[in-house]
Amino acid sequence: MVTVIDYSLRESKDGKPFVSLKLEGDPEFIQSLQTGKFYLTAKRCSVTSTFTEESAKSLIGKKMLGSIVRMECESYDYTVPETGEIISLAHTYEYLPDERNDVLIRKEHLQVA
Repeated sequence: MVTVIDYSLRESKDGKPFVSLKLEGDPEFIQSLQTGKFYLTAKRCSVTSTFTEESAKSLIGKKMLGSIVRMECESYDYTVPETGEIISLAHTYEYLPDERNDVLIRKEHLQVA
């Protein structure tokens, strides 16, 4: 399950405004590479929409089927807001509807075999 936690008004490359929804996945425990201790976090991503700002506001708190998955991408620099440190990342997070989870898993198994 994912939850709509916020929205933002954005502008496309050609200058047209649109609404982006911010989604958050279920909480999960992750083990720190530095300390070895576990902490609780949730994956987040944004998705474009055709909603008005009013409709987007009404969706905050709504739960939907699907998950947020880590996807590899071209590396890019990211500034950590809390520290100002610039790090290089080569992944992003994307929303994946439930019906596509099985397809993605099957593709991974086919590539391994």
